[in-house]
Amino acid sequence: MAETELDQVSGKTTTGHQWDGIKELNTPLPRWWVLTFYATIIWAIGYWVVYPAWPLLWSNTTGLFNYSSRADVGVELANLEKIRGDKMVALGAASLEEIEKDPALLALARARGKAAFGDNCAPCHGSGGAGAKGFPNLNDDDWLWGGSLEQIEQTIQFGARSGNPKAHEGAMLAFGKDGILKKDEIVTVANYVRSLSGLPTRQGYDAAAGAKLFADNCSACHGADGKGNQELGAPDLTDKIWLYGSDEATVIETVTNGRAGVMPTWVGRLDPSTIKALAVYVHTLGGGK
Repeated sequence: MAETELDQVSGKTTTGHQWDGIKELNTPLPRWWVLTFYATIIWAIGYWVVYPAWPLLWSNTTGLFNYSSRADVGVELANLEKIRGDKMVALGAASLEEIEKDPALLALARARGKAAFGDNCAPCHGSGGAGAKGFPNLNDDDWLWGGSLEQIEQTIQFGARSGNPKAHEGAMLAFGKDGILKKDEIVTVANYVRSLSGLPTRQGYDAAAGAKLFADNCSACHGADGKGNQELGAPDLTDKIWLYGSDEATVIETVTNGRAGVMPTWVGRLDPSTIKALAVYVHTLGGGK
């Protein structure tokens, strides 16, 4: 290491370090910057002391202020419920039909339902209820389990294949994976299913064989005419509305491996008034029966 010296250009001393003829100047950080840095350290220590900060084995330090943002939210929600007061009592006491006939209750239910839908249902069904692949569109008039007020409430309460004893339990069988149908039979019946809604079929497709395969394996749930069965959650195959897609490859995938999408149960997670508001909101999106 070379000795320090005064740099003639900058007027500052060097550190004694140099590389390839380049000498390092000894330029301290500005005092204001150093003081600010120390202040942030002091602030951080104070923050650790007064606010929850350090994770422990099972919880965390609560701090001298014992502050909790979750508790603040709880207080705000409780205050909101107090403001709603009698209106929410009236909403909880009214039947679904009474709510839709009362303009004031209907407006309250739609507002409450829209907020609850955005928080709980939109991740799957979309913010406007238009759905996505594997998640039903709630704006149309195609309902796997029924689109009446009572049926919608039932589905929201207990879900489908959710594990709740009262949940809808129908499922699409895996005809290929379970060895019920061979690959060529699956292709044939898939083309027959596509033909039910007027979609084109592959060249050389045997319509008679497809009809027989459908009658022997599919009609028990979907009906002889393919129009479905809401009690089983079996979709109408003639209406051009497809939950997973209508192309041949997707239909073959469905017949081969089955489908068993899950709708969660909301009983115990949402209060009865909110579930009722959700049912009314979904029913008024445009597709309710």
